[in-house]
Amino acid sequence: MEEENLTRVTEFIILGFPEFPDLQMPLFLLFLLSYLIILMGNLTIIALTCLDPHLHTPMYFFLCNLSFFDICSTSLTIPKLLDIFLRKTQNISIYGCITQIYFFMILVGTEVLLLTIMAYDRYAAICHPLHYTVIMNQRLCVLMATGIWIWGFLQPVTHAVFYSHLSYCGSNEINHFFCDPSVLLKLSCSSTSAIECAIYILGVFVGLPCFLLTLTSYAYIISAILRIRSTEGRRKAFSTCSSHLTVIILFYGTMACLYMRPTSMQSLDQNKLFAVLYNVLIPMFNPIIYSLKNREVKGALRNVFSRKLFPSNKFSMLAIKHHV
Repeated sequence: MEEENLTRVTEFIILGFPEFPDLQMPLFLLFLLSYLIILMGNLTIIALTCLDPHLHTPMYFFLCNLSFFDICSTSLTIPKLLDIFLRKTQNISIYGCITQIYFFMILVGTEVLLLTIMAYDRYAAICHPLHYTVIMNQRLCVLMATGIWIWGFLQPVTHAVFYSHLSYCGSNEINHFFCDPSVLLKLSCSSTSAIECAIYILGVFVGLPCFLLTLTSYAYIISAILRIRSTEGRRKAFSTCSSHLTVIILFYGTMACLYMRPTSMQSLDQNKLFAVLYNVLIPMFNPIIYSLKNREVKGALRNVFSRKLFPSNKFSMLAIKHHV
């Protein structure tokens, strides 16, 4: 009888950042600028990888995928947040929220796998340089990328079904800037044990092995680098994997702080801060990390710009010949 008297929630209200009522417009401009930087930086990486033949290697193929994932993950959350800041349209339907969670879990799952494959790629390049082109051949790279996409779309289906069967009959306010899965579980008035078990299983059988494989790859990489006798050789070897290692530390560190801390140590403000770090700052820093430490990316950028600004010297050479 009590369940019948409860009003079932049909939509949620995403609060965004109500802690700063006087800073809504500055926050709008800050997130808008961040979003534009993310788009520009990651699209630049994708364009350079496609245009410059020197970047047609497994490392940059997977980096191109990472840039695409970063664009997708930020496009999933930031535009809605900007709309909340600007037009105060905080409402989102239950199924709209579940759809956002579904795509969010796709991107998190695929990024974990992608970073693991990129770690293996660096392991093959540094520990087996003579056989690198055979190990990381084009067919294998395409198969791995295809597998990532297929797995990414399939793995959160069960979770989305579980979320769609939850009942929401209390508060409908999401004190976050997107439909975070953990927040939605707290708002549910039905049992969430099944979905919590599914998340646990996914973490144990997918997240943990990926983390251990990445850790093992870098243990071999560091061991191989330390065996290089020349200082210049060690520096060059480390420079090829330092960017990816930085991204891995940022990713796993943020995800651990966001979803693996004990409930007693969590607070909404801290969760939002770590979510901003994962959804905004990391996608914004990834292109910078890979370009600033990478001579090939900087060289490709110079080559592309020189071809655009000075597409050909044929006309000038013809003019000189004609003049003579």
